Amino acid sequence: MPAPHILLITTDELRKDTLSLYGNEAVQTPYLDRFAQSGIRFDKAYSVSPWCFPSRCAIVTGRLPHNTGAYSNFRPLELDKNIPNLFTELKKSGYKTSVHGKCHFVPVPYDQTRPDLTLSYEPFRDYYMSLGIDHLDLQDDKQVSVWFYDDYAKELDEAGYLKAYRDATWNVEGNRKVFPFPGPDEWHPDSWVGQKAVEYLEDCDPDKPNFTWVSFSGPHYPFDPPESYFSRVDMSKDKPCSVLEGEFSDPSRIHHRSYYGNGRGVVDGAGVAPGYACANYDADYWHELRTSYYANMALIDDQIGRILEAAEKRFGGNVLVIFTADHGEMLGNHGMWGKGDCAYEDVLNVPLLVRYPGEQHASCTDAPVMLTDIMATCLKTAGANPPETDGRDFKESIACGGYPYTFSEGEGFASVCDGRWKYVHAVKMGREFYELFDLQSDPQEFYNVIDAPEHAAVVAELRKQLTNLFMKKLLA
Repeated sequence: MPAPHILLITTDELRKDTLSLYGNEAVQTPYLDRFAQSGIRFDKAYSVSPWCFPSRCAIVTGRLPHNTGAYSNFRPLELDKNIPNLFTELKKSGYKTSVHGKCHFVPVPYDQTRPDLTLSYEPFRDYYMSLGIDHLDLQDDKQVSVWFYDDYAKELDEAGYLKAYRDATWNVEGNRKVFPFPGPDEWHPDSWVGQKAVEYLEDCDPDKPNFTWVSFSGPHYPFDPPESYFSRVDMSKDKPCSVLEGEFSDPSRIHHRSYYGNGRGVVDGAGVAPGYACANYDADYWHELRTSYYANMALIDDQIGRILEAAEKRFGGNVLVIFTADHGEMLGNHGMWGKGDCAYEDVLNVPLLVRYPGEQHASCTDAPVMLTDIMATCLKTAGANPPETDGRDFKESIACGGYPYTFSEGEGFASVCDGRWKYVHAVKMGREFYELFDLQSDPQEFYNVIDAPEHAAVVAELRKQLTNLFMKKLLA
């Protein structure tokens, strides 16, 4: 049998329970529902970072952020080209590699952005190609595409819609990053990515193994679906936001400032909230934001349906298909939106669907896995010689019951969870923060029990696990 093709589909900032296959009733995602009926659904899949750049670099290398140095969205870092990655390793086995959509393997220079101008992006594109990508249709994030001329921005400009999109994206005080896309449906960034992927799949050589990564930048903010997709959402069936009055009243909580203001906090939504306080968002705002988020996912589901159909026509059953998200989104839970410095299940427990070549049966597992397993799974399926990574094939994880501990990392941030207890350590705003949650008695993660004497042994064990994790790098 010839080497299998590999199709990796990712979304950006997608919380698991947005999908109807994970229980959402406010919006239906029928194409992903159908796909789940032919593969493995993971209920305990974890991102290794609540930020895009570290998570995406972990996906493409199979290594945790501290093992690549790609740990921060906000420092002048880039993924080291000397580290083996999915593109370089699959090319050694004869694969043609492509990416359609978002890369973000280097932090964005936010300080250079201007509301009146879209800047050149060619050095970033050249760098991405140098990682081993043979074909690239670059749409490197919704906001990036109004800040910088990636491939999508150029075509959007030629079509006459870039200025309107740029104006809406920069109008933060007017819309707080919630607005309908100011152009035809087919020019929404997620529509563009889907169309480029379909065109590529329809034209690629099925006799040569292909690694195709379709990387949607939605439903990451701005929350900007085309107006036509609002009719796909029934907010009367939406679950209420999970909020506890006074949860962040203690200044020792990581998100005290994000919620109450008194200076800019660390979660994304605080940056555009009135007074930098997520507490100042009202019920109408949350309703509009959540409606827009769900509508964006309906659009993405439509595009995924087209992509899966094109792949099936081109490759038949000889294709490994993986669907997941780089991380999740708070979406009003705990009174916040965004993901920065969030170790909550809303952000770290991501959707994951996997269908191996030649397999067409549904199953579900609660084995804890991490997104660092994607590279090992792809390389093993391809019959390639995998380099050392921090992951393993998903089936191997299922067979052994998954990882005893899952980890998440980022600049000044780390968390570890054993399935019941979750420990979070953050160094932010000149202070240290420590939190402990009992997912068994407090599944919504409202109560920080770090100071309870009866949990001292739990805290010590989880701190030891984090220390041991990082010591492997220090002693290497």
